[in-house]
Amino acid sequence: MRLPRPDGRVLLIFPAICTVLAVANGGIAFRLPAQSAPAATAKPAATAAPSAPDWAAIQRASEQDRQRMMSRLGIKALRPGVDGNPQAPNGVNYDEAKADMHLPLPDPLRLNDGKPVTTAKMWWSERRPQIVALFNEEILGRVPANVPKVRWQVAQVTKETNGGVPVVTKKLIGHVDNSGDPAIAVRIDLTLTTPANARGPVPVLMEFGLSPEVMAMLRQRFPQFKPEPGPSWEQQVLARGWGYAEYIPTSVQPDHGAGLAQGIIGLANHGRPRQPGDWGALRAWAWGASRALDYFETDPAVDAHQVGIEGHSRYGKAALVAMAYDPRFVIGYISSSGEAGAKLYRRNYGEQIGNIAAASEYHWMAGNFLKYDGPLTVADLPIDAHELIALCAPRPVFVSAGATAAGDGWVDAKGMFLAEVAAGPVYRLLGKKDLGATAFPPVQTARITGDLGFRQHTGGHTPAPNWPTFLDFASRYLHAPAPSAAELPAGRAGQRAEQ
Repeated sequence: MRLPRPDGRVLLIFPAICTVLAVANGGIAFRLPAQSAPAATAKPAATAAPSAPDWAAIQRASEQDRQRMMSRLGIKALRPGVDGNPQAPNGVNYDEAKADMHLPLPDPLRLNDGKPVTTAKMWWSERRPQIVALFNEEILGRVPANVPKVRWQVAQVTKETNGGVPVVTKKLIGHVDNSGDPAIAVRIDLTLTTPANARGPVPVLMEFGLSPEVMAMLRQRFPQFKPEPGPSWEQQVLARGWGYAEYIPTSVQPDHGAGLAQGIIGLANHGRPRQPGDWGALRAWAWGASRALDYFETDPAVDAHQVGIEGHSRYGKAALVAMAYDPRFVIGYISSSGEAGAKLYRRNYGEQIGNIAAASEYHWMAGNFLKYDGPLTVADLPIDAHELIALCAPRPVFVSAGATAAGDGWVDAKGMFLAEVAAGPVYRLLGKKDLGATAFPPVQTARITGDLGFRQHTGGHTPAPNWPTFLDFASRYLHAPAPSAAELPAGRAGQRAEQ
């Protein structure tokens, strides 16, 4: 939604997420607030957007909470993030000649005392725990030991078809025990769809997404943006004989700083303010994904040893965190995750630390993260994004981005590619294949022969164009019994990616 600000810029929100400009066949296309021309306007629906006073109150409360954390850390001021207009005095950089990295990158295969990691045993017993501890303390925050348990309820079961494939869809609610603080209620929103005629438990790909109610409101709000022709990502998944799930992260934790006393963070902390090392929304959303996987382990329709995750934009960040912290997820599709996701913090291109530390995004991270936009700098970070990818090893990760010219420069596709390259030594140490290239490939060129995958498509900020490539990549790891003819719509079998 578009709300004018006093400075003349446009504030883009939909419940505290970046504005959604298209509901494409492969997912949701977001416009990031720091780039691209304003979208074509449509006559607004009467109930489409929250009122400006409500959002203003959320903004004030978020800023107050951020200021409280700054005071707790002794930080007097933070550096502003880059402006989305490259011509502004503090404009974003999209010039490769100026994209100098604050080198060297931390070595994922060197212990804190400088000793090299030379065996898989050293990685698992020494180095990996060190990297996890650094992310916990400095970047993402620690999940408290007293997080309440979740009780899953199958609220509804529907037999239907999707793209001609008979399916069973279950509407699930994860009731988080709030007996310790009845004023805070958390109910995890999860939908699971599996082929009705499957010969046994099937692999499942779970998307971090928006609720059906929000999607319906967006379609009403922006009627000019229609789904593109062709199979949806769900239909492409069904064509492989797999199932899919939709997990709503904001049902676990609100996406704004004012909500830190609510959701699972607030419930576990009894509504008290966070400490500097406490978890932020990215870890909370990842925690919710793990609870969904807990349910999948109990459902006979799901092969819980073959569950992958997909997330786009800020949910791409959360999906990568979930992959890094929960080894039960076997594969990840990380789309346009950018800063605080797969992008190297040390690269001066697109979004920067100051943007993540802003009042609109700081809640994703631990409070300690603010230090690196105040008295410290990005060069002082003890870790970087390549080590978050390395925590996923030896499991496969596919990183996706759109083209800079089409509006996805903010996420820095090359910075994410370089992070995968830098994670490669860990994959090789564990007996897996790295990305197989060190030179940034041309747009539309897939690198999917190793256990790390990458492709930059010609579209904008959307996962849609890379779904076929990811599914080809994933088919090396996810396997279902061959579907019967009744499960496949005509012309869908044998569909392959455009390389």
